[in-house]
Amino acid sequence: MNEGKRQMITEMKNENSEGLHLFSTMEIIELMNREDKTVAYAVEKALPQIKAAIDAAVTRLENGGRLYYIGAGTSGRLGVLDASECPPTFGVPAELVNGIIAGGEMAVRIPVENAEDNSEEGRMIVKELLVKEDVLVGIASSGRTPYVLGALEQANTIGCQTIGLACNLQTELSKTADIMIEIPVGPEIITGSTRLKAGTAQKMVLNMISTAVMIKLGKVYGNLMVNVQATNDKLRMRSVSIIQDITGAEEALAKKMNEEAKGNTRAAILMILYKLSYEQACSELRKHDNHFPRAMKALEKRRV
Repeated sequence: MNEGKRQMITEMKNENSEGLHLFSTMEIIELMNREDKTVAYAVEKALPQIKAAIDAAVTRLENGGRLYYIGAGTSGRLGVLDASECPPTFGVPAELVNGIIAGGEMAVRIPVENAEDNSEEGRMIVKELLVKEDVLVGIASSGRTPYVLGALEQANTIGCQTIGLACNLQTELSKTADIMIEIPVGPEIITGSTRLKAGTAQKMVLNMISTAVMIKLGKVYGNLMVNVQATNDKLRMRSVSIIQDITGAEEALAKKMNEEAKGNTRAAILMILYKLSYEQACSELRKHDNHFPRAMKALEKRRV
């Protein structure tokens, strides 16, 4: 093993899992549970950097930018997953939050392990998809994945906001990103298997980034997902429940207004609270760049 690799926390052996093949099933999962408990504490230490990344992303998205995640293997799949959850949860266009994985869409299901070594491919995908207003989050447990480094280097030349997320310290990614989030979760119970603690840490951080960004962009009111896309029975019931919760309306009225608003939960709420037509409600939302809390605040001031 070369000196560089020895320095990588994610490639070190975990003393707690020596002889792992001899462990009982209960011993294996108890060890995994103990190791997983340390992840949240590692993430906690990086909260100031995570906040900086979120604030920077909000500024870019408020000015027409988009959020991109890029990674290889597990890191890439986690970025694709987080991006995919944003439209149904927050009612945003699919192109607002995007996941890019080395090897293309096929790599989400079928590993394309050599794709991560192609830095030029990372550069090319950024040239093809991103513009200077955008945000690029490079996800790499090792902090030195060539595909991700190439992508961030290209994004820097364009003028994008670049953010790095790694589970090692003082990596090449740290030198490349404008804002660096380092989550050193320690060695995995299976040496080098970063789909475990490192993957869990990345998932937690991406949850924080997308959720906080969407809250700041006005896609949540209170703790309710007022922008939810009601595309099935469960979500239609949730929409009606949200309308009732905010307006105090009876279920029958909430259902009726939700239908009149064509499933637009936010519009239905404004229609009930401020006696607006569907068209008027949509107009009010557009006035405030679809930032629901701001629209509510403005209408409340007007009513007073």
